[in-house]
Amino acid sequence: MPRRPRGAVTASAIASALVLLLALGGCTAVGDGGPGPGEAVAGGDRPPLDEIAVLDDPFGYVGESTALLTDAAIVPVEEHPAQSLPATVESAELGGPQSVTVTDTSRVLAIDLAGSLAATVWGLGFGSTLIGRDQSTTFPGAAELPLATSGAHAVSAEAVIAMRPTLIITDGTIGPRDVIEQLRDVGITVVFVAPESSFDGAAQLARDVAAIYGAPEAGERLAERTAADIAEAEATIDRIAPEPGLRMMFLYLRGGSGVYYLFGAESGANHLIEALGGVDVAGELGWAGSRPMTDEAVIAANPDLILVMTDGLASVGGVDGLLEEVPAIALTTAGQHRRFVDMADGEILSFGPRSAAVLDALARAIYAPDAT
Repeated sequence: MPRRPRGAVTASAIASALVLLLALGGCTAVGDGGPGPGEAVAGGDRPPLDEIAVLDDPFGYVGESTALLTDAAIVPVEEHPAQSLPATVESAELGGPQSVTVTDTSRVLAIDLAGSLAATVWGLGFGSTLIGRDQSTTFPGAAELPLATSGAHAVSAEAVIAMRPTLIITDGTIGPRDVIEQLRDVGITVVFVAPESSFDGAAQLARDVAAIYGAPEAGERLAERTAADIAEAEATIDRIAPEPGLRMMFLYLRGGSGVYYLFGAESGANHLIEALGGVDVAGELGWAGSRPMTDEAVIAANPDLILVMTDGLASVGGVDGLLEEVPAIALTTAGQHRRFVDMADGEILSFGPRSAAVLDALARAIYAPDAT
């Protein structure tokens, strides 16, 4: 089966989509990656995806499922790689790239909306330098770090200063951005990396973060490992996914505020759906970025399967609550078949060292939901 094309992703488009999530993120806290409201895919040791019994007819399956990582831990490519400091890198400032020189990486905050930056730091082998975390950083080893952000993914300058960081790495998806920029006034080095929610971006992020640490060789190793793992996962999924693929849609839900957003092209969800062997129905509609869902769009798209975040689905009362609250979804094939696949908020759209594992877990929930 030929590899499906990936669309180009611009940093500004991704930033816009993620800033929208920043504004909505306070409605509920990010979960810990535990079982959600659907039928959980078994954790622990599992046979390879292409060695288990997959659905004969994934279009006709009825029921929801939850995707779980076998092991949420991130294995570094090396512990404490060699560094060459000072390191001068380009920071993705709003007015254009600016050179920033990094001299001290002993106390680092790597914070973004998806938790990808801290995961990348850990994958490089510099996890011991992290002194705090964002709401989405929940993987083992980092989950115990103190929070540097609130439930709304907002940064408090006072709280950050109290942590005494020597370096802040971020991508502008949490903020307010001007607050982070002001931290430079108290002597903290701040480097912005360009956000790109894609699998290619996950490999590039490894190189970018490693350059900040003055460890380009470790960055190349992590980039190569990440890309190879993703390619292997995609090849396996290609062998089991039907052609044409399931029509999939990604919904962002926050029931406490009545928030229902459809993620389209350039949100990262399109890359996820394509890698899972699906058809991005939002892309078919010309839906770009993250926009409020409309009944007309959902009915016109008529997805076979809907991807959601675990906490988001819980916030609307699970599948029953969602179908009751939004009758238009109940009219779709996905709604009629209760075909919802949820995954932990801090995992499903986190493009980084665990991307291949995320794809594997989601593919199991989609194509082999009854496998143990």
